[in-house]
Amino acid sequence: MIIKGRVWVYSDNVDTDVIIPARYLNTSNPKELAKHCMEDIDESFAKEVKRGDIIVAGYNFGSGSSREHAPIAIKASGVACVIAKSFSRIFYRNAFNIGLPILESNVLDELEKFDEIEVDTKKGQIKILKNGKVFESSVIPEFMQKLIESGGLFNYAKEILEV
Repeated sequence: MIIKGRVWVYSDNVDTDVIIPARYLNTSNPKELAKHCMEDIDESFAKEVKRGDIIVAGYNFGSGSSREHAPIAIKASGVACVIAKSFSRIFYRNAFNIGLPILESNVLDELEKFDEIEVDTKKGQIKILKNGKVFESSVIPEFMQKLIESGGLFNYAKEILEV
């Protein structure tokens, strides 16, 4: 899968409480969660994010609570992919369960807000479009690619059971 978009740049330890603050957890409606995504770390995000944008962050992205609200808020906001130096393991699994592609890479230090990149999830490559530099990333395993293409684990299971 090729994903091309502009980046939102964040540092290390972006936890689930800043991805979607706990005060909004009285709903699981994706559109409502998207309205508040990242607001405690970046007030402009929910207002300015565009479909196809990409979040790029440092180490330990998605640490904290194990709730699925965080990747749901990100995906519902229109973000096509999240790239980080590392992910909390529970966030990693929850992201794939809801069909949000995530990759591990050290590309963060080369990027500024709104730079454009092209991500090849099958080859594990990230190209910075302003200078042509290519960085390696993790490769999304074939099974996980199917989860993403189906829109998450629930939809994938439905597809399998209907066959």
